[in-house]
Amino acid sequence: MGQLLELSAGFVISFIEYAGYAGIFVLMLVESANIPVPSEVTMPFAGFLVSQGALSFWLVVFWGALGNLAGSLLSYALGYWGGRPFLYRWGKYFFLLPHEVEKGERWLRKYQNSVAFFSRLLPVVRTFISFPAGIARVNIWSFSLYTFAGSFLWSALLTYIGVWAGENWAFLEPYFRRFDIVIVVLFAVGLVWWVRKHVKHS
Repeated sequence: MGQLLELSAGFVISFIEYAGYAGIFVLMLVESANIPVPSEVTMPFAGFLVSQGALSFWLVVFWGALGNLAGSLLSYALGYWGGRPFLYRWGKYFFLLPHEVEKGERWLRKYQNSVAFFSRLLPVVRTFISFPAGIARVNIWSFSLYTFAGSFLWSALLTYIGVWAGENWAFLEPYFRRFDIVIVVLFAVGLVWWVRKHVKHS
């Protein structure tokens, strides 16, 4: 796993060095389109390039946030057009019954702005949240606005950290990785609880 992460980080760095702002846009788009490319590598390294005078801080932040928005809209569209039929047909194999899918949709509609904004600040969650938002068919305009706002804040924070750390930006990666692990563990615990609950009542 460690070697895989190092390989991924190496690709991210090389791609940004080659493609500049376009590379940042593409990498952040991919991250928000259900493919976990680590923004915790993308944006701090871009910040390092800002500290070297190779890139502009606000352009880095803008293209990073715009990439997140574009990827989120792709994931949203996937959930919107195909997510509900998929879950209704196959959800039972994931212990998701139709009334639970509908309950989740109501929750997302109720808290859609908060979910769209704050999910952008959470590793792992930020990668996948747009798909269920599409299934719930939350308002696309408010979803886009709050997604861009949250992504802009996240991009600015990571870019600033990269500027501050300079050539030592890479020392931050293990700390971000630990935070990712915490999120994954919490998700796994919740998943085990969900499965046990449904098996017990089946």
